[in-house]
Amino acid sequence: MYKDIKLAIVGCGKWGMNHVRTANLILGKNFKIVCDSFCTNKDKISEISSEIIYTENLDDIINDKEINAVIVSSPAETHYEITKKLLLAGKNVLVEKPITLVPEEAEELIQIAKKDNLKLMVGHVLLYHPAVMKIKELVDKGIIGKLQYIYSNRLNLGTIRSEENIWWSFAPHDISVIQFLNESDPDEISSNGADFIQNGIEDTTLTYLKYPGNVHAHIFVSWLHPFKEQRLVVIGDKGMLVFEDSLKSEKLKFYKKGFHKTEKGLEKFENEYEVVTFDEKKPLEEEQKHFFESIINNTTPLTDGVHALKVLNILEKAHNQLKN
Repeated sequence: MYKDIKLAIVGCGKWGMNHVRTANLILGKNFKIVCDSFCTNKDKISEISSEIIYTENLDDIINDKEINAVIVSSPAETHYEITKKLLLAGKNVLVEKPITLVPEEAEELIQIAKKDNLKLMVGHVLLYHPAVMKIKELVDKGIIGKLQYIYSNRLNLGTIRSEENIWWSFAPHDISVIQFLNESDPDEISSNGADFIQNGIEDTTLTYLKYPGNVHAHIFVSWLHPFKEQRLVVIGDKGMLVFEDSLKSEKLKFYKKGFHKTEKGLEKFENEYEVVTFDEKKPLEEEQKHFFESIINNTTPLTDGVHALKVLNILEKAHNQLKN
């Protein structure tokens, strides 16, 4: 199915290796090259496939006319420079989140891709999670009624990073999902956070978003937390959906509960939750397939540069509030 795709991957750190394993599973011999200047996983790449070429020079990808798709999984501060070079060389690019660290740079990448009819896609992998797709389907069908409130908790005693705070590390996932479900941009953004472990690098943040139509959302992210929690709650006037990806079972539930008006005033209604089933597909695999199919079919990716720029603008506005 993907015989016309010839792939390279830039960056083979922890997440990059997930891309390597997944791409090898999907593409086999059509996955050609891995590039990384500081890779410690060269032996692991050889174990995955002895046919994957390893290089430390990005020009080996740029000058390879056979390569038409590249996944960029390098550090965030390198995304703009690497992606720009690849686009100018005529390569379709899936770049990990965030697309860049500066909105103006993201806008430039979007224009380059548009001018040369190339696919620029960003790795907001949660939008390819079957549970999130199911939530979107149920919201669009009106199962929970009018959308009112969304909140997301992404918490863990996580790997502390010195190059970015918790907001930039965790929140892009949650912003992308809220934007996807709400299909609009926030009118107001407020954010607070605190740094405990490293001066000037927030370990925990709480961000509040107000959307048109009296839809509200908040995002709580922290890597200073006693247990892992990945919880998304979507509330409407007829019911509520709860997705907890950190659970082993019953990850997605529908609660038919809320309030309705009667002659006597407001009355509460509530029922036992129902478990909602969804396809057991791997999000990263679905993301890569979506990227390849957008190239083959010349379609716009779900998480294209425009979507990613909106997420980046929210990230930056909230970041500025944190620092002020």
